[in-house]
Amino acid sequence: MKEPIIKLAIAEKFLNLARANSIWPMTFGLACCAIEMMAGAMARFDIARFGAEVFRPSPRQADLMIVNGTVTKKMAPTVVTLYEQMPSPKWVIVMGNCAISGGPFAFKGQYNIIEGIDKLIPVDVYVPGCPPRPEGLLEGLMKLEEKITGTRRFPVPEQRW
Repeated sequence: MKEPIIKLAIAEKFLNLARANSIWPMTFGLACCAIEMMAGAMARFDIARFGAEVFRPSPRQADLMIVNGTVTKKMAPTVVTLYEQMPSPKWVIVMGNCAISGGPFAFKGQYNIIEGIDKLIPVDVYVPGCPPRPEGLLEGLMKLEEKITGTRRFPVPEQRW
């Protein structure tokens, strides 16, 4: 993102807090991880608790792209176009091993898979897993909020290993 000419620290801090608590994700699913994203929006996991309730059908109304699933070379230009149509500031969460690195479809000689969406568009948060659980998406959303505001709203999950 381009740096502004004039910085108003207090106003910028307030705007970042408002942005972090009213993220509008784009309705966009490529494969099986999209099912987990949809589960995250349902009543059991309730992504609305974190301010990301309104999934927008148009990239022009969204500020978060959740790339989930395998990105093929045929689909790649569409993903880039959708990203470019989003207004700034905009963020990207990559959900699942296929979007992060190609997953099980990345092998020597493969000809159709993009091995990491970060080769096409900038990525803010990675959520690994195959597929990651909805809790993983919620943690990724909190990481994004932390990146936007500079502070974490909720406690860090317990490290078990």
